Amino acid sequence: MLLAIDQGTTGTTCLVFDLQGELIGRAYREFTQHFPRPGWVEHDAAEIWEVSRVVAGEALDDAGAEHGELEAIGITNQRETVVCWDPSTGEPLHHALVWQDRRTAGRCDELREAGEEDRIRERTGLVLDPYFSATKIEWLLRNVDGLEQRAREGDAVFGTIDSWLLFKLTGEHVTDPSNASRTLLYDIRENRWDGELLELFGIPERSLPEVRPSCGEFGTFDGVPVSGVAGDQQAALFGQRCIEPGLGKNTYGTGSFVLINQGTSAPPPTEGLLSTVAWQIGRQTTYALEAAIFVTGAAVQWLRDGLQIIETADETEELAASLESNDGVYFVPALTGLGSPHWDPYARGTIVGLTRGNGRAHLARATLEAMAYQAVDAVRAMEAGGSEPLAELRADGAATVNRWLMQFQADVLGVPVVVPEVAETTAMGAALLAGVGADLLTLDQVARMGEERARYEPAMSEDERETLLDGWHRAVERSRGWASE
Repeated sequence: MLLAIDQGTTGTTCLVFDLQGELIGRAYREFTQHFPRPGWVEHDAAEIWEVSRVVAGEALDDAGAEHGELEAIGITNQRETVVCWDPSTGEPLHHALVWQDRRTAGRCDELREAGEEDRIRERTGLVLDPYFSATKIEWLLRNVDGLEQRAREGDAVFGTIDSWLLFKLTGEHVTDPSNASRTLLYDIRENRWDGELLELFGIPERSLPEVRPSCGEFGTFDGVPVSGVAGDQQAALFGQRCIEPGLGKNTYGTGSFVLINQGTSAPPPTEGLLSTVAWQIGRQTTYALEAAIFVTGAAVQWLRDGLQIIETADETEELAASLESNDGVYFVPALTGLGSPHWDPYARGTIVGLTRGNGRAHLARATLEAMAYQAVDAVRAMEAGGSEPLAELRADGAATVNRWLMQFQADVLGVPVVVPEVAETTAMGAALLAGVGADLLTLDQVARMGEERARYEPAMSEDERETLLDGWHRAVERSRGWASE
């Protein structure tokens, strides 16, 4: 029996699988989002730990787990989010700065103007953007009283969410390469923290976690090994069994993330895209090309919680289907800027094409359409950068239950969209990595797991597809640079 802790941006999901990959238990709880200023997003790390601890127990209860039946634990997590804590007490020293947080956009501009972006991009595979961890850690060091000295003396440490959960579970201050590679501080070719980049951001290496392979011994909790760790998108790639070069997936969550396995050689920097570590097993590192889309499912949450025009996310399917077309209404959900392939932290949410005849159905449809359009932009950027054209898109995440969205995605992408039987492939990937890390599973067994739940074939003409995408791109241009004007 394998437990996967999937610590996401808005909640924690815990799933229990057997060694055949069958889902046998689940639980989920949300936690509080904090928005102290426009563009700032924070979490309470202590609340995240408490919610995760409780949900793990609920999932094991749901599976009917008896004492001794749990054989391994895997962790997957929202990436880039930074936690700072006291290693002697295990208590957070500040709210966690979430990956969506844009407070360091100006600092990124300064570094770019100083000519640092090429060096950072070459070593880390990433772009200079407040999305990543380094400028968040730097901000904490500069703005929290006494923190810089505490970090130098070993009395304050930093980590991404995986590292925080690992510390609370095992007492070890560790991480894996897939998470380390999202910090702007990790050399993805040398597989180590980069001393020059640590100096650039003023971050003591002793304050960062030890990097261990994604499969293996991270420590134990109540005698059970924690043996698999990967950032959420890399875990989803593994859970979709994209373990051979050229296979790719899109995860529809708070944001959407398109990843394509690139094998054991780090891909060169590609315009608008990220090169990242997918996972490390033993001494072999697997890399991926990634497009990071900041807001997709979060836009549906905004319809529910911000505008309050829906009560539940599943209402959007019926609302979208109630219209024959979008009637020229587009929503660019740049609520925290734009990610791949635009990388514009100053873009802001924009709705265009409204008339008095439009209502909540148009906003719901425009939100779902935006999720699909952004995935098309990502895939086309990858293909322009040299990736082989996708034969199919493997889709996972909560939004895959929305049949209207999945069909529209196939239509505007022009290739089939395949949804697996277990939609929560992020958690499944963490469980499978843990199984491999604990020598309970082999990679060959992993590759043979999983069945299709649904396949959506494209049914839209090329002319209609390109007309819709042209309208989308016009809307995107209107959203760009808004906050800098």
